[in-house]
Amino acid sequence: MSHHRIAPNVDDSSDQLAAALAALRTELELPGDYPAAAVREARNAVESRRLPDRDLKHIPFVTIDPATSTDLDQALFIERAGDGYKVLYAIADVPSFVAPDGALDAETRHRGQTFYAPDGRIPLHPEIISENAGSLLAGQDCGAFVWDFDLDAEAEVLGVSVARATVRSRAKLSYKSAQQQIDDATAPPVLQLLKEVGLKRVELERLRGGASLNMPEQEIVQATDGGGYRIVAAPSLPVEDWNAQISLMTGMAAAKLMLDGKVGILRTMPAPDERSLQHFKRQTAALGKPWDGQVTYGEYLRTLDASDPKQLAILHSAGTLFRGAGYTPFDGEVPDTVTQAAIGAPYAHTTAPLRRLIDRFVLVICDALCNGKEIPRWAREALPSLPEIMGASDQLAGRLERAALDTVEAALVANHVGQEFDAVVISGSKPSNGNGNNNGKGKGNGNGNGNGGPYGVVQIAEPAVTARCDGELESGTKVRVRLVKAEIASREIRFELLN
Repeated sequence: MSHHRIAPNVDDSSDQLAAALAALRTELELPGDYPAAAVREARNAVESRRLPDRDLKHIPFVTIDPATSTDLDQALFIERAGDGYKVLYAIADVPSFVAPDGALDAETRHRGQTFYAPDGRIPLHPEIISENAGSLLAGQDCGAFVWDFDLDAEAEVLGVSVARATVRSRAKLSYKSAQQQIDDATAPPVLQLLKEVGLKRVELERLRGGASLNMPEQEIVQATDGGGYRIVAAPSLPVEDWNAQISLMTGMAAAKLMLDGKVGILRTMPAPDERSLQHFKRQTAALGKPWDGQVTYGEYLRTLDASDPKQLAILHSAGTLFRGAGYTPFDGEVPDTVTQAAIGAPYAHTTAPLRRLIDRFVLVICDALCNGKEIPRWAREALPSLPEIMGASDQLAGRLERAALDTVEAALVANHVGQEFDAVVISGSKPSNGNGNNNGKGKGNGNGNGNGGPYGVVQIAEPAVTARCDGELESGTKVRVRLVKAEIASREIRFELLN
């Protein structure tokens, strides 16, 4: 893992960065403070809430999240059951706090999801819900939708149900601490079994043709001493994948319940078209690790090592295969397209209701279908409107993530214009439009003047910054580059190739 931090008050770059990040909220028209009427509703809902009669507080649930998270949507318990497994997965009962058609409901529909900015997150729900009463914090009695799975020896789902219950998490674990305990053989049974079940679910994903784009993630982290920001770039820990498999299993179960009931909303994504697949095949051949199509592209992607320059370039190219995701509502008739191609099965968002609007609706629909109850009118009537709400919210979240990363990257190198760096070419040269308005990642909005010649995209290692580079570049090669421009306000970074 590499950590890159901006030194405070060096050539005023930290002050420029703070101003640029603050400006993003205005530029992108991000939601501001929570409306007072909605906060009052949230407070009243917390004060008057009644926990479910079904009592599962004796189940030793645990949560596994990033260390600093306090909006905890999921809690997990696993035990052996014969030669198979019993998995209980508790999801925060957010619907119990949100009155239909009220001010809080309206504001959550306006936001769509929690937005994560480097200078502070913008929550979907007021903090009294998202980080207090509604969060599955350790030692706190909480309402939850508890998914109950019976799995066979291969971790295939034999049976599933979901119903409301009162739960109490025993421990708040971070991914790092959970992974450490597993690696040190000091992990409690729930973590040992998470690894066991998670690995088997990964194999089931492979068999059904699922695919994951395992790019090293870049996360912007604020320094605890107030000294600025750093970018943490690292591959995810194995326990994150195992934990994600439980969430995916739950989303697939929710999709099946709704399809069987002929009412609900799915997260869908088409399979890559033939043109995209053929282009990707040509890219893999050119980079020396050809994909012949004899195995699925998902299996092929699992063999790639992001630490190898050529394979990192292939992973970037593979992004063209993961396009067209959307939301598909239905009521009374099952839609023609029901599959999320990257998962290899029908799937629905249902495990993050504190942070994502759509999950609140999926949870109550699944609860009603599973328990022979009438689906609440407010949930059913909202289905046609949710794709537009979530699509706009997802687009805004993506713009924020890209702009924030570009801004911090520009600040990291702002004081190093003229210096040389070793770099890896992750996208080869293409003709320039001559206006320099793109930093090469499809993310920039800079106003620099390009040289009108060919350019590509490179990634330098220290700090981990990806940006446009002018010159004749070949994907997957190592090159030497010079930084010629880094503007924090415009988020533009540009290198030039050294011959």
